[in-house]
Amino acid sequence: MLSEAQQAEFWERGVVVVEAAYSDTDLEPVRQQHLRWIEESRQHDGPFGEMLDGRPRFDVEPVHSAEKPALRRVASPEEISTEFLNLLEQGPLLETVADLLGENLRFHHAKLNSKLPGSGTTVKWHQDFTFDPHSNDDCITAMLFFDDIDSDIGPARVVPGSHRGPLHSLWHGGKFTGAVDDALAAECDTKAVECLGPAGSLCLMHTRALHASSENLTQRPRTLYIATLTAADAIPLVPCAVPSVYCGKIVHGNDPGRIRSVAFDMENPEIPEGASFFNQQAGS
Repeated sequence: MLSEAQQAEFWERGVVVVEAAYSDTDLEPVRQQHLRWIEESRQHDGPFGEMLDGRPRFDVEPVHSAEKPALRRVASPEEISTEFLNLLEQGPLLETVADLLGENLRFHHAKLNSKLPGSGTTVKWHQDFTFDPHSNDDCITAMLFFDDIDSDIGPARVVPGSHRGPLHSLWHGGKFTGAVDDALAAECDTKAVECLGPAGSLCLMHTRALHASSENLTQRPRTLYIATLTAADAIPLVPCAVPSVYCGKIVHGNDPGRIRSVAFDMENPEIPEGASFFNQQAGS
């Protein structure tokens, strides 16, 4: 699906946006499922549901209420929704990543993240690889836009080329904060590019790329389906912080039956105690 120019852009910058990879018709089943989960959240006054490890599957904003639901994350939606599982079994998400990493792909984890109007949710600067290190770094975070993404809605911001740089510590003062230090964050702010596009677009980001996102300043919701896929010979080195019965499943091609490793050095990550890493970053 990707042109040679798009593939070259990804490997040079660590990120590429593929506009309108999915149509509104394609998105309708998962959008409707998301709306049903929002309605379900009205019955709860805090995080609810249960993942494989016992932590809550559904995370809500501190301001969440029955009158004004503020569901901000659904972890491993493929476990409880055929509609979301279908995204991992066929279609543009798999085909675009295969264009970059090769035919043999392994699923690591997925989540559905929302920034509702007035929620105040931000994501601080970090690299996904330092949460989910693998034996090699042929690992991609694919973000499917449920909504039109512009500069005011809290888009992902990425430092171009940072996937070829060092792995940065998320530990500060003996605490795993899930974010880089303030000095590096300020530097990232000056170099970042925004990942923008219409609903149905796919943003493909290398998991070593430094990225963050700001508050949603609009009156529109901003929802992303986020899936991490890896080359099939990239094997996780730590337990998955978003566990799923499908973690490790070959979703494209075949299992090569081999492990490929590259040299790198980093500190161990820490699995959040609550429903999501939002709480880790909030405490930093």
